[in-house]
Amino acid sequence: MKLGVMLPTFRDQADDALVTAHDAEAAGLDGVFAFDHLWPMGSPTRPALAPFPVLAAVATSAPTLTVGPLVARVGMFSTDKLLELFSTLSALAPGRVIAALGTGDELSKAEQLAYDLGYPTSDERRSLLRDVASELLLTTPVWIGAGAAKTNALARELGVTLNLWGAEPARVRELAQEGPVSWAGPLGDDARARLDDLADAGATWAIASESRRIDELKEWRQTHATHYGL
Repeated sequence: MKLGVMLPTFRDQADDALVTAHDAEAAGLDGVFAFDHLWPMGSPTRPALAPFPVLAAVATSAPTLTVGPLVARVGMFSTDKLLELFSTLSALAPGRVIAALGTGDELSKAEQLAYDLGYPTSDERRSLLRDVASELLLTTPVWIGAGAAKTNALARELGVTLNLWGAEPARVRELAQEGPVSWAGPLGDDARARLDDLADAGATWAIASESRRIDELKEWRQTHATHYGL
């Protein structure tokens, strides 16, 4: 199971995100990811950095890390623009980009309406998701954020990874029976036990939402490397 961490991008400046990326690389983690929100969920007065510029900076300064948004929401940009953003990021980090995509939901709806971006129906958003994912998977690993049954089914139809946010290991195990599954979210009080359970459930990645958990991720990796003689 690969390990990653979310970058702290709900800031006015990218300094903390870059420090976190370098700490993650030094700790031997596999990747870093960035939220795609116009403000932190439920806090419209707080700042949020756009993910692609931050990931571009990380890609050029931390050359061993995989990078990606988690997740890039269709409808925030046109399909062509979103493909262009991923193409540019891939040019900076060839072979090190994960194109994690999502449809958004009612919790993120307010962001798009506030910026007059519109908010297509769920079926329309899934159609956009299909278009973008189908194009990207020709060259780039694609993840689709788990959600409605129809969205999960689309991920399985396309043969891409389904990303679960904060799901219990039992749910990870259930969905991993049908195809590849990655996990992201808070690790909770016992990070080692949660990581053990996720690995046992079949998660391909575990991505901590809290950047302060890098040391615990490192310790888990070292313990498992020793145990398996890696």
